[in-house]
Amino acid sequence: MHFEILGEDQSGKKALDIIVPRMIGNGDTFRVFSYKGIGKIPKNLKGKTDPRKRILLDRLPRLLQGYGKAFSSHAATVIVVCDLDNRCLKAFRSELVKVLNACDPKPKACFCFAVEEGAVEEGEAWFLGDIAAIVQAYPGARRSILENYVNDSICGTWETLADAITHPGGAAALSGKGWKAVGREKAQWAANISPHMDMENNKSPGFRYFREKIRLPASPDVVFS
Repeated sequence: MHFEILGEDQSGKKALDIIVPRMIGNGDTFRVFSYKGIGKIPKNLKGKTDPRKRILLDRLPRLLQGYGKAFSSHAATVIVVCDLDNRCLKAFRSELVKVLNACDPKPKACFCFAVEEGAVEEGEAWFLGDIAAIVQAYPGARRSILENYVNDSICGTWETLADAITHPGGAAALSGKGWKAVGREKAQWAANISPHMDMENNKSPGFRYFREKIRLPASPDVVFS
């Protein structure tokens, strides 16, 4: 099986490039593509978006249509990985499935974020599902903050990591430097934490859902709690 994995930012790509080889089987292949934000699905499912801007959902209808044609005779799966943020899971998944069903031919595809209502806000939730990996990467991490985190909860996950591990003054000081600084810090977390992650015992439902879609791409959706 070949996997085309679409993520919304560079930090997500860094993490996926490290963890996906530890999930796929012998002979499987993959590519990870990062975009410059999540954006929104065009109302007419076509849109006139600028491909140079590389906004994930803006481009998704055209991307899936292209994959449907390119992979019509190949064993390949497209996996879209994005944050749920404050969206309703049921409604958001329905929108994405509508985009997929509009393709002719339709590629094999799945959408990975959170797997239960009211869940994950940021990709950093996958890291917070493995506190041991965070502590290995950052031995001085404030365990009291990490251990009070509720997996895949709406709580500001990048802020939790910033408060716990890397930045003097925590999330408030980091966000005061602007979103480019936040993005650089997130990319550094991905590079440092991902190599230590345990593929089998992560507590994040979103991470476990993604793992099973890589291992068993033909399986039906399963909710992990």
